Amino acid sequence: MKINAARKSLTTAIAAAMLTGTSLPQAAEAPASAEEWYAQGQEDLLVQRKAKTNNRKAKNVILFVGDGMGVSTVTAARILEGQMNAGDGEINRLSFEKFQHLAHSVTASANQQTSDSAPTATAMVAGIKTNDGAISVDQTINRTEPDAAVTASKSVKTILEIAEEKGMSTGVVSTARITHATPAVNYAHISNRDWEADSNLPAGATVKDIARQLVEFPFGDGLEVALGGGRSYFMPNTMSDPENTSLKGRRKDGRDLTAEWVSNYPQSAFVYDQAGFDAVDTENTQHLLGLFERSHMRYEADRATDVAGEPSLTEMTEKAIEVLNNNKKGFYLMVEAGRIDHAHHAGNAYRALTDTIELSNAVRKAMEMTNPKDTLIIVTADHSHVFTIAGYPSRGNPILGKAAINGTPLTDSLGLPYTTVSYANGPGWTGGTQRKEFDGATEGTVAATYTGSALRPDLTNVDTTVPAYMQEATVPMGSETHAGEDVAIYAQGPRAQLFKGTREQHYIFHVMANALGFDK
Repeated sequence: MKINAARKSLTTAIAAAMLTGTSLPQAAEAPASAEEWYAQGQEDLLVQRKAKTNNRKAKNVILFVGDGMGVSTVTAARILEGQMNAGDGEINRLSFEKFQHLAHSVTASANQQTSDSAPTATAMVAGIKTNDGAISVDQTINRTEPDAAVTASKSVKTILEIAEEKGMSTGVVSTARITHATPAVNYAHISNRDWEADSNLPAGATVKDIARQLVEFPFGDGLEVALGGGRSYFMPNTMSDPENTSLKGRRKDGRDLTAEWVSNYPQSAFVYDQAGFDAVDTENTQHLLGLFERSHMRYEADRATDVAGEPSLTEMTEKAIEVLNNNKKGFYLMVEAGRIDHAHHAGNAYRALTDTIELSNAVRKAMEMTNPKDTLIIVTADHSHVFTIAGYPSRGNPILGKAAINGTPLTDSLGLPYTTVSYANGPGWTGGTQRKEFDGATEGTVAATYTGSALRPDLTNVDTTVPAYMQEATVPMGSETHAGEDVAIYAQGPRAQLFKGTREQHYIFHVMANALGFDK
């Protein structure tokens, strides 16, 4: 087989891109012949042979975490993005899938086969395994330990805290509450991830709640950037919310931590809506706190309908890097797409996948704003979900649609059509004549009556590609669960080549520390 001139030109372009550290070009359509498939394989081989490793010390580290972003989620999001752009979804790649370095991450915690986000995120930023529910403390702590001194004795220093001690700038960005488990592990130490405000603490507790730990952060000069949701956890229960004025804060201690942030730090700002966010002068702002919802931020699919407006994950990533880049000593930044996880729990694949695509957009923006020679970018997940891609649909069949071969629906042993993606458990179809649909406005569910049996629904006249559709679940549960299989680690930049093989999740911390020179 001969590679034609166009293919040779593309091969040369790919090799050049790899040598300069830029992204691979992306084909819009799959090869149309055996010769082209063969040529593509040769191109990929050439890229790997020409790729150079980077053993330099990193100036910056950006850790992207797709909460609940298992491999099946990445695959389905890749296909959906390609199909939304009228291309070949199967050959499409998300931005971080073009990174050359890849490993498996074992997500089991110190005490659980299938983990929650607290110990898995702790592993990534603190370099140890710990128990479920624990935030940057070791596995010997009691899950409900209320004592500050005991908690301090069990605490483990995080990569963010070390970076602050070294004079670097630091930041945390999330579409979840900024006090939620994954962002919180960077700056807080507590036995119970649910203690986000003082009103969540048990009576007599001396340990500080998570929101207070953010504002009273004792390392370096404090975080430079904290962007996400969770505004009510920082405001007293006597103060009206600036966006939803009929609602109050959650704090019982009377403290307005948003005001304390501004008073504690020079050249600081607190913003809560899109207008305030857009007005931030990143060159002259040293400490930026943005809390855009009382609880979690909106799903990307619903963000445009927010009353006060709120930035996308990409916009927050861009703003964070602009602020952090003011420090010549470099920065550490965690960016979490926290709502991938929430959409899976709700049995709503559309929002899980569109939030994954938005994470890919944020990674692309970070790549544009940094230099792969001095910035290590890692993209991974804390854990997976019981989300599956099944059946035998034709290439190009809508990933959120019903499984079909060349337009002819595939059916089960009952003669009923089924979807390509589904869940092993969760709140979707559970039999009878009722099914639930996801309500983007309330993030709850509404009933939708349609035909079916006690065993399975009849999807013949149901559009399963709409945003409201909740995929079927084999085991009926009020909330879909996490899964225990390995997740992927994608990396580029200094020391990225250290990600290979199957590694325990806490290995991620050790690579980051090594790249930044912290283990010297």
